[in-house]
Amino acid sequence: MLESKWVYEIILIIYGLSLVGYFIDFIQRNRRANRIAFWLLSMVWFFQTVFLVSNIFFENNFPILTLYDGLFFYAWVLVTFSVIINRLLRVQFILFFTNLVGFFVFLLYVSTRAQTSMQDQGIQLVHEILITHVTLAIVSYGFFTLSFLFSMMYLIQYKFLKEKKGLNWMWRLGDLQRLDSFSFIAVTLGVPLLTIAIILGIVWAYVANAEFYWFDMKTIGSLLVLAVYTLYLFLRLGKGRQGKSISMYSTAAFLILLVNFFLFNVLSNFHFNSFL
Repeated sequence: MLESKWVYEIILIIYGLSLVGYFIDFIQRNRRANRIAFWLLSMVWFFQTVFLVSNIFFENNFPILTLYDGLFFYAWVLVTFSVIINRLLRVQFILFFTNLVGFFVFLLYVSTRAQTSMQDQGIQLVHEILITHVTLAIVSYGFFTLSFLFSMMYLIQYKFLKEKKGLNWMWRLGDLQRLDSFSFIAVTLGVPLLTIAIILGIVWAYVANAEFYWFDMKTIGSLLVLAVYTLYLFLRLGKGRQGKSISMYSTAAFLILLVNFFLFNVLSNFHFNSFL
């Protein structure tokens, strides 16, 4: 049967990429991102349907009788609804959040099944979830760093233009509108990656029975960074903030990120203890 660890990993990777695509479309109304995300989600639906049919016809088990099986069927229902909504209703707001919940439920199912049924492969999969959680968080921080650098370049260029100084540097810094746009794109990519990373961390801690606290400084710091950059998107899209004001906000947000990465890591080391 389809119990190999790598099958679950491929599905989770495809699901995560689909989630990022839907987030980009949700923020930027990017039809290309929406099409790619839909086909990726369709692949997830296909694999999940194969699992479902296999359980019903080959194992004579409709997956609703236990909590873990119920998680799988719940995830399949959410993916099915997402595919239907995407093709018929095209309500982008509900699409992204439905897929976010669906990803969380399916990840919880895979993790708990790995813990109880897949023996050595399951232990390795749970460990790899932790590694992926840390990796995605750091990659998201990389995108936020790019946003900060573009914002700093914007503010320097703005100062040069206003004071009519540094004219020989202006062409090297770039156009103000492009710098502002690049900073926005970097945050748009960073937010869904950090969201997925936090979901992975929560599920890993639950399944691995790790010492995990919601009031741990690292947990609070990660949620704070996510909230700060989500507010950035709200100010940009909901309030129409652009240019100098949003660049100053991005610069301040990066300072919070640095505090979380360096100071909160010192105050909380449960990630690194988990590797020991």
